[in-house]
Amino acid sequence: MSEENKWERCGVCEKEKERGIHLYTMFICTECEQEMIHTDPSAQKYQYFLEKMRVMNQTTLYS
Repeated sequence: MSEENKWERCGVCEKEKERGIHLYTMFICTECEQEMIHTDPSAQKYQYFLEKMRVMNQTTLYS
C-alpha cells in the first residue's frame, strides 16, 4: 500500500508544500508561517501578508 502525497498549495507563497497549517479556509506552509511570525509590523512584507490573509475572509460562490 503506497502513501498518498498530501501536498497543498500555500495561500501565501502559492507553492505546493507538504507541511503547514490550516487557518480557517487557508493552508499556510511552515516556511510562510515562520516568516509571518518573525516579520515586524512596520515592515513592507507585513502588508503583503495582511493582503494574502484578507482573501481568507472572502466567501466563495459555488454555482
